[in-house]
Amino acid sequence: MKPRVIVADDHTLVAEALCQVISAHCEVILTVSDGHALLESVACHKPDVIVIDISMPLLNGLEAGRQIKTKFPTIKLIYLTMNEDPELAMEAMRFGASGYLLKKSAGSELLQAIQAAVRGKSYVTKQIARGMQESFIRNPQVRSGSKSLTPRQRQVVQLLAEGNSMKQAAAVLRVAPRTVAFHKYRIMQDLGLKTTAELVQFAVKSRIIVGQE
Repeated sequence: MKPRVIVADDHTLVAEALCQVISAHCEVILTVSDGHALLESVACHKPDVIVIDISMPLLNGLEAGRQIKTKFPTIKLIYLTMNEDPELAMEAMRFGASGYLLKKSAGSELLQAIQAAVRGKSYVTKQIARGMQESFIRNPQVRSGSKSLTPRQRQVVQLLAEGNSMKQAAAVLRVAPRTVAFHKYRIMQDLGLKTTAELVQFAVKSRIIVGQE
C-alpha cells in the first residue's frame, strides 16, 4: 500500500512539483501552505509521511513538526528546504524528523527519503550531512532554544514577529485579541523584553521565525 503523504510548502509551484514527483509512489492526500493549516490537517487526515518546508507563515516548519511529533509520534517528517544551515538540520532531527533534504536535491532522493522513513530509518542528504557532523563537533550541546515557551506562546511570538497585529493573530489562533495581548504581556515579562523589536530579535535567535526562502 502506498504511504499517505501531506505536502506542506507555501510556494504553490513547488508544492505542485513535489506532488508530481512522488505521486507515482505515494498517495498525496493534501497540500497545505502554512504551519497552522498543517496542524489542523494532520489531526483530520493522519498521514503516514509529511514532506515539510521549514520557512512557512503563521507557524514555521520546525515548530509545526515538533508539535506534530508530540501528538502523533508515528507520523514521519521529511524536511525539504533551501536552508543549508546544518544547525537547523540538527534541530529538525532532534525534534524527531526522519529526513532532511535540500530543494536542489534530485527528485529520486526525496523518494529514497520517503521509503527510508516508512521503514523506520532516517535519511539526510549528503549535501548537508558533513556540515551537521562538523557543527556537532564544534557544539555538541543541545540548543535550549525557546523551550521555556509553551506551544501557544511560540505561535503568538511568530505571528507578532511576522508583523501581524494582535487582532490578526487572534483571528489565526481563533481566540480573542485580549488573549493574544495577555500572552504577549506574559512572554515579554518572563523574558525581560521591553519592545516589539526585542521580541522579533528573540524570535530569530530562537528559530521561531526562520529566514524566508
